[in-house]
Amino acid sequence: MDLKSKIILIYGPTASGKSSFAIKLAKKINGEIINADSMQVYKELKILSARPFKKDYQNIKHHLYGFQSVKKNFSTGDWLKLVNKKILQIKKRKKIPILVGGTGLYFKSLTDGLVNIPNIPLRFRKNIRSLHKKLGAKNFFSELVILDPLVKNRIKLSDTQRSIRAYEVKLFTQRSIYDWFKITKSKYEEKDFFKIYMDYPRNELVDRISSRAEEMIKKGVILEVQKFIKLQIRKDKTANKAIGINEVRDYLKKKILINEIIEKISIKTRQYAKRQSTWARGNMQDWNKMNPIQLKKFLKKF
Repeated sequence: MDLKSKIILIYGPTASGKSSFAIKLAKKINGEIINADSMQVYKELKILSARPFKKDYQNIKHHLYGFQSVKKNFSTGDWLKLVNKKILQIKKRKKIPILVGGTGLYFKSLTDGLVNIPNIPLRFRKNIRSLHKKLGAKNFFSELVILDPLVKNRIKLSDTQRSIRAYEVKLFTQRSIYDWFKITKSKYEEKDFFKIYMDYPRNELVDRISSRAEEMIKKGVILEVQKFIKLQIRKDKTANKAIGINEVRDYLKKKILINEIIEKISIKTRQYAKRQSTWARGNMQDWNKMNPIQLKKFLKKF
Protein backbone atom coordinates (compact mmCIF):
# COMPACT_ATOMS: atom_id res chain seq x y z
CA MET A 1 0.00 0.00 0.00
CA ASP A 2 1.42 3.37 -1.06
CA LEU A 3 0.77 6.10 1.50
CA LYS A 4 3.53 8.49 0.41
CA SER A 5 1.15 11.09 -0.97
CA LYS A 6 -1.39 10.76 1.84
CA ILE A 7 -2.20 12.57 5.05
CA ILE A 8 -2.95 9.76 7.50
CA LEU A 9 -5.70 10.28 10.06
CA ILE A 10 -5.99 7.98 13.10
CA TYR A 11 -9.05 8.37 15.32
CA GLY A 12 -10.36 6.17 18.09
CA PRO A 13 -11.84 6.21 21.58
CA THR A 14 -9.65 7.15 24.50
CA ALA A 15 -7.28 4.40 25.74
CA SER A 16 -7.51 2.48 22.47
CA GLY A 17 -3.75 2.66 21.91
CA LYS A 18 -3.76 5.31 19.18
CA SER A 19 -0.39 6.82 20.11
CA SER A 20 1.36 3.45 20.21
CA PHE A 21 -0.09 2.43 16.85
CA ALA A 22 0.84 5.79 15.30
CA ILE A 23 4.46 5.43 16.44
CA LYS A 24 4.70 1.92 14.95
CA LEU A 25 3.23 3.14 11.68
CA ALA A 26 5.46 6.23 11.58
CA LYS A 27 8.56 4.04 11.94
CA LYS A 28 7.51 1.91 9.01
CA ILE A 29 6.52 4.66 6.56
CA ASN A 30 8.87 7.53 7.55
CA GLY A 31 6.14 9.56 9.20
CA GLU A 32 5.85 12.37 11.72
CA ILE A 33 3.02 12.56 14.24
CA ILE A 34 0.70 15.52 14.80
CA ASN A 35 -1.58 15.75 17.82
CA ALA A 36 -5.34 15.82 17.21
CA ASP A 37 -6.48 15.73 20.84
CA SER A 38 -7.86 18.90 22.42
CA MET A 39 -6.50 18.18 25.91
CA GLN A 40 -3.03 17.00 24.90
CA VAL A 41 -2.19 20.51 23.66
CA TYR A 42 -1.93 21.74 27.27
CA LYS A 43 1.56 21.62 28.74
CA GLU A 44 0.38 21.44 32.37
CA LEU A 45 -1.84 18.36 31.81
CA LYS A 46 0.71 15.76 30.78
CA ILE A 47 -0.47 12.84 32.92
CA LEU A 48 -4.16 13.71 33.02
CA SER A 49 -4.42 13.93 29.22
CA ALA A 50 -2.34 10.73 28.75
CA ARG A 51 0.07 12.68 26.60
CA PRO A 52 2.93 10.60 25.18
CA PHE A 53 6.11 10.88 27.24
CA LYS A 54 9.41 11.70 25.54
CA LYS A 55 10.58 8.12 26.00
CA ASP A 56 7.53 7.03 24.02
CA TYR A 57 8.50 9.16 21.04
CA GLN A 58 11.18 6.61 20.02
CA ASN A 59 12.94 8.99 17.61
CA ILE A 60 9.69 9.90 15.87
CA LYS A 61 8.98 13.63 15.65
CA HIS A 62 5.82 14.68 17.48
CA HIS A 63 4.08 18.02 16.91
CA LEU A 64 1.49 20.15 18.77
CA TYR A 65 1.81 18.31 22.08
CA GLY A 66 2.02 20.20 25.38
CA PHE A 67 2.68 23.67 23.98
CA GLN A 68 -0.39 25.64 25.09
CA SER A 69 -0.96 27.19 28.53
CA VAL A 70 -4.08 26.07 30.40
CA LYS A 71 -4.69 29.76 31.09
CA LYS A 72 -5.69 30.20 27.47
CA ASN A 73 -8.48 28.69 25.42
CA PHE A 74 -7.48 26.80 22.30
CA SER A 75 -10.14 26.51 19.61
CA THR A 76 -10.62 24.15 16.69
CA GLY A 77 -9.79 27.09 14.43
CA ASP A 78 -6.50 27.65 16.29
CA TRP A 79 -5.63 23.98 15.85
CA LEU A 80 -6.52 23.95 12.14
CA LYS A 81 -4.24 26.92 11.38
CA LEU A 82 -1.30 25.25 13.11
CA VAL A 83 -1.94 21.80 11.69
CA ASN A 84 -2.06 23.10 8.11
CA LYS A 85 1.40 24.62 8.60
CA LYS A 86 2.72 21.41 10.15
CA ILE A 87 1.40 19.25 7.30
CA LEU A 88 3.12 21.50 4.77
CA GLN A 89 6.42 21.45 6.69
CA ILE A 90 6.38 17.66 7.06
CA LYS A 91 5.63 17.13 3.37
CA LYS A 92 8.50 19.47 2.44
CA ARG A 93 10.79 17.15 4.41
CA LYS A 94 9.50 14.27 2.24
CA LYS A 95 7.84 12.67 5.25
CA ILE A 96 4.27 11.53 5.85
CA PRO A 97 2.00 13.48 8.25
CA ILE A 98 0.16 11.20 10.68
CA LEU A 99 -2.58 12.90 12.70
CA VAL A 100 -3.65 11.01 15.79
CA GLY A 101 -6.21 11.82 18.48
CA GLY A 102 -9.72 11.52 19.75
CA THR A 103 -11.17 14.98 19.06
CA GLY A 104 -13.63 14.38 16.26
CA LEU A 105 -14.21 18.07 15.55
CA TYR A 106 -10.50 18.55 14.81
CA PHE A 107 -10.62 15.86 12.13
CA LYS A 108 -13.90 17.16 10.71
CA SER A 109 -12.47 20.68 10.38
CA LEU A 110 -9.54 19.26 8.43
CA THR A 111 -11.51 17.01 6.08
CA ASP A 112 -14.64 19.16 5.62
CA GLY A 113 -13.40 22.65 6.40
CA LEU A 114 -14.25 24.94 9.29
CA VAL A 115 -17.45 26.96 9.20
CA ASN A 116 -16.43 30.61 8.93
CA ILE A 117 -19.32 32.17 10.83
CA PRO A 118 -18.63 35.78 11.95
CA ASN A 119 -17.90 36.22 15.65
CA ILE A 120 -21.10 36.81 17.56
CA PRO A 121 -20.80 39.26 20.48
CA LEU A 122 -20.96 37.65 23.92
CA ARG A 123 -23.80 39.93 25.05
CA PHE A 124 -25.88 38.88 22.03
CA ARG A 125 -25.24 35.19 22.79
CA LYS A 126 -26.17 35.67 26.44
CA ASN A 127 -29.48 37.22 25.37
CA ILE A 128 -30.32 34.12 23.32
CA ARG A 129 -29.49 31.84 26.26
CA SER A 130 -31.73 33.99 28.47
CA LEU A 131 -34.50 33.69 25.90
CA HIS A 132 -34.15 29.90 25.90
CA LYS A 133 -34.43 29.87 29.68
CA LYS A 134 -37.46 32.18 29.62
CA LEU A 135 -39.40 30.28 26.92
CA GLY A 136 -38.38 26.75 27.85
CA ALA A 137 -36.93 24.20 25.45
CA LYS A 138 -40.17 23.35 23.62
CA ASN A 139 -41.35 26.92 22.95
CA PHE A 140 -37.82 28.05 22.10
CA PHE A 141 -37.50 25.27 19.54
CA SER A 142 -40.85 26.22 17.98
CA GLU A 143 -39.60 29.80 17.63
CA LEU A 144 -36.35 28.51 16.12
CA VAL A 145 -38.16 26.52 13.42
CA ILE A 146 -40.17 29.63 12.48
CA LEU A 147 -36.98 31.72 12.41
CA ASP A 148 -34.98 29.11 10.50
CA PRO A 149 -37.07 26.37 8.80
CA LEU A 150 -33.86 24.60 7.67
CA VAL A 151 -33.27 23.27 11.19
CA LYS A 152 -36.45 21.18 11.09
CA ASN A 153 -35.63 17.45 11.22
CA ARG A 154 -31.93 18.31 11.56
CA ILE A 155 -31.78 19.40 15.19
CA LYS A 156 -33.58 17.58 17.97
CA LEU A 157 -35.71 19.49 20.44
CA SER A 158 -33.60 18.00 23.25
CA ASP A 159 -30.32 19.33 21.77
CA THR A 160 -30.19 22.61 23.67
CA GLN A 161 -26.67 23.59 22.63
CA ARG A 162 -27.25 23.21 18.89
CA SER A 163 -30.68 24.87 19.11
CA ILE A 164 -29.23 27.95 20.79
CA ARG A 165 -26.33 28.07 18.33
CA ALA A 166 -28.64 27.83 15.31
CA TYR A 167 -30.88 30.57 16.72
CA GLU A 168 -28.06 33.03 17.41
CA VAL A 169 -26.42 32.41 14.01
CA LYS A 170 -29.65 33.01 12.10
CA LEU A 171 -30.63 36.07 14.11
CA PHE A 172 -27.16 37.66 13.98
CA THR A 173 -26.06 36.80 10.42
CA GLN A 174 -29.50 36.57 8.77
CA ARG A 175 -28.35 33.25 7.28
CA SER A 176 -29.13 29.73 8.43
CA ILE A 177 -26.30 27.82 10.06
CA TYR A 178 -26.91 25.19 7.35
CA ASP A 179 -26.31 27.80 4.64
CA TRP A 180 -22.96 28.47 6.32
CA PHE A 181 -22.24 24.74 6.27
CA LYS A 182 -22.91 24.60 2.51
CA ILE A 183 -20.25 27.18 1.66
CA THR A 184 -17.67 25.53 3.91
CA LYS A 185 -14.91 23.65 2.10
CA SER A 186 -11.66 21.97 3.07
CA LYS A 187 -8.40 23.04 1.43
CA TYR A 188 -7.77 19.34 0.81
CA GLU A 189 -9.43 16.79 -1.43
CA GLU A 190 -10.86 13.47 -0.26
CA LYS A 191 -8.08 11.57 -2.05
CA ASP A 192 -5.46 13.37 0.07
CA PHE A 193 -6.44 11.38 3.17
CA PHE A 194 -6.14 7.82 4.40
CA LYS A 195 -8.49 7.50 7.38
CA ILE A 196 -8.26 4.88 10.13
CA TYR A 197 -10.85 4.45 12.86
CA MET A 198 -9.54 2.22 15.66
CA ASP A 199 -12.50 0.12 16.74
CA TYR A 200 -11.63 -1.49 20.06
CA PRO A 201 -13.96 -4.15 21.56
CA ARG A 202 -15.95 -2.52 24.36
CA ASN A 203 -15.01 -5.03 27.09
CA GLU A 204 -11.29 -4.72 26.30
CA LEU A 205 -11.53 -0.94 26.21
CA VAL A 206 -13.15 -0.86 29.66
CA ASP A 207 -10.21 -2.81 31.09
CA ARG A 208 -7.70 -0.53 29.39
CA ILE A 209 -9.46 2.56 30.75
CA SER A 210 -9.37 1.21 34.33
CA SER A 211 -5.70 0.31 34.01
CA ARG A 212 -4.85 3.76 32.71
CA ALA A 213 -6.67 5.45 35.59
CA GLU A 214 -4.60 3.40 38.04
CA GLU A 215 -1.42 4.24 36.12
CA MET A 216 -2.21 7.96 36.32
CA ILE A 217 -2.18 7.78 40.12
CA LYS A 218 1.20 6.02 40.08
CA LYS A 219 2.66 8.60 37.71
CA GLY A 220 1.67 11.51 39.96
CA VAL A 221 -1.60 12.89 38.66
CA ILE A 222 -2.57 14.19 42.12
CA LEU A 223 0.47 16.46 42.23
CA GLU A 224 -0.21 17.56 38.65
CA VAL A 225 -3.79 18.59 39.52
CA GLN A 226 -2.59 20.31 42.71
CA LYS A 227 -0.33 22.49 40.57
CA PHE A 228 -3.20 23.11 38.16
CA ILE A 229 -5.51 24.22 41.00
CA LYS A 230 -2.86 26.66 42.27
CA LEU A 231 -2.93 28.39 38.90
CA GLN A 232 -6.54 29.44 39.66
CA ILE A 233 -7.73 28.96 36.10
CA ARG A 234 -10.95 30.77 35.22
CA LYS A 235 -13.98 28.49 34.97
CA ASP A 236 -14.59 29.34 31.32
CA LYS A 237 -11.22 27.93 30.22
CA THR A 238 -11.33 24.71 28.20
CA ALA A 239 -8.70 22.94 30.28
CA ASN A 240 -11.16 22.74 33.20
CA LYS A 241 -13.09 20.13 31.22
CA ALA A 242 -10.27 17.58 31.53
CA ILE A 243 -11.53 14.36 33.11
CA GLY A 244 -10.00 13.89 36.54
CA ILE A 245 -9.61 17.47 37.72
CA ASN A 246 -12.83 17.53 39.75
CA GLU A 247 -12.21 14.01 41.08
CA VAL A 248 -8.73 14.86 42.36
CA ARG A 249 -10.05 18.14 43.72
CA ASP A 250 -12.65 16.20 45.75
CA TYR A 251 -9.92 13.88 47.02
CA LEU A 252 -7.79 16.83 48.14
CA LYS A 253 -10.82 18.18 50.00
CA LYS A 254 -11.11 14.71 51.62
CA LYS A 255 -14.55 14.16 50.09
CA ILE A 256 -13.49 10.87 48.49
CA LEU A 257 -10.80 8.23 48.96
CA ILE A 258 -7.94 7.40 46.57
CA ASN A 259 -9.66 4.29 45.18
CA GLU A 260 -12.76 6.38 44.47
CA ILE A 261 -10.69 8.70 42.27
CA ILE A 262 -9.77 5.74 40.08
CA GLU A 263 -13.37 4.54 39.94
CA LYS A 264 -14.83 7.96 39.13
CA ILE A 265 -12.20 8.77 36.49
CA SER A 266 -12.78 5.35 34.92
CA ILE A 267 -16.56 5.88 34.77
CA LYS A 268 -16.25 9.35 33.21
CA THR A 269 -13.63 8.12 30.75
CA ARG A 270 -15.89 5.22 29.68
CA GLN A 271 -18.70 7.71 29.11
CA TYR A 272 -16.38 9.88 27.04
CA ALA A 273 -15.22 6.87 25.00
CA LYS A 274 -18.85 6.08 24.27
CA ARG A 275 -19.42 9.63 23.01
CA GLN A 276 -16.35 9.32 20.79
CA SER A 277 -17.70 6.09 19.31
CA THR A 278 -21.09 7.73 18.75
CA TRP A 279 -19.35 10.59 16.95
CA ALA A 280 -17.56 8.09 14.71
CA ARG A 281 -20.82 6.35 13.78
CA GLY A 282 -22.39 9.65 12.77
CA ASN A 283 -19.44 11.36 11.10
CA MET A 284 -16.92 8.74 10.00
CA GLN A 285 -18.81 6.23 7.88
CA ASP A 286 -16.19 6.49 5.12
CA TRP A 287 -13.24 5.75 7.44
CA ASN A 288 -11.36 2.43 7.43
CA LYS A 289 -12.72 0.75 10.55
CA MET A 290 -10.13 -1.63 12.05
CA ASN A 291 -10.13 -3.79 15.18
CA PRO A 292 -6.83 -4.72 16.95
CA ILE A 293 -6.27 -7.81 14.77
CA GLN A 294 -6.86 -5.85 11.57
CA LEU A 295 -4.52 -3.10 12.78
CA LYS A 296 -1.71 -5.65 13.26
CA LYS A 297 -2.27 -7.01 9.76
CA PHE A 298 -2.26 -3.46 8.41
CA LEU A 299 1.17 -2.76 9.93
CA LYS A 300 2.60 -5.94 8.42
CA LYS A 301 1.93 -4.57 4.93
CA PHE A 302 4.84 -2.15 5.23
